[in-house]
Amino acid sequence: MISSLGIIGGGVMGEALLARLLAQGQVAATAVTVSEPFAARCEFLNDRYGVRCVDDNAEAAQADWVLLAIKPQVFDPAVAGLANLRSDRLILSILAGVPLAKLEAAFPHEAVIRAMPNTPATVGAGVTAIAAGQQVTADQLSQAQEFFAAVGRVVTVPESQLDAVTGLSGSGPGYVALIVEALSDGGVAAGLPRAIATELAIQTVRGTAELLQETGWHPGELKDRVCSPGGTTIAGVATLEQNGLRSALIEAVKAAALRSQQLG
Repeated sequence: MISSLGIIGGGVMGEALLARLLAQGQVAATAVTVSEPFAARCEFLNDRYGVRCVDDNAEAAQADWVLLAIKPQVFDPAVAGLANLRSDRLILSILAGVPLAKLEAAFPHEAVIRAMPNTPATVGAGVTAIAAGQQVTADQLSQAQEFFAAVGRVVTVPESQLDAVTGLSGSGPGYVALIVEALSDGGVAAGLPRAIATELAIQTVRGTAELLQETGWHPGELKDRVCSPGGTTIAGVATLEQNGLRSALIEAVKAAALRSQQLG
């Protein structure tokens, strides 16, 4: 159990982690301090979760574990003066584009872990990639894995792969949402009511993902199982191939990864 947790930034992802950590008993509400500059948001977090919410980053940064959940562009002013408060904290950052080198320069005497969760983490169905800094011990890495497992699955990667992670799982919900919308549009074009088409599209994507996860099948194997000779699915797959769906998705991941690298 986390003895004390400070969250700098009470936005959507910070709240998602907070809610799941409390629900799973990884930390007590009385052991959490959130730093949030907006009074209305602070009051909401206090009322809903029973945590202490302040507008001073230094107060939250006194905890044993500190989660940086602010916008990357305010990183420098937000962490100014926090390095000298303690030297034995575990610093967890979910700031896109802020590399470990910059994080470790801001907290030179402490263990720092950089993480990249994705949007489905807000409903506990996300995936988070984490990269450990130079001073992180094996125990601390294991603890961080358990921490982020509160909002979904966790993978550990070298920092050099985090831009690729951003392009795939970080940006991926946007691609999947576009696919769901297109499937729904296709259903409407084929004669279905919009509500029914959207429900079918969402559940088809969700069910297919769960089937792949549960069975461990390669996606190509599942595709082959659905495609009967001369049937409807292979006709649809052939059309998708003709229109470049596969290559479009590959290029989307590559483009988002490149953009992440540029922003970093």
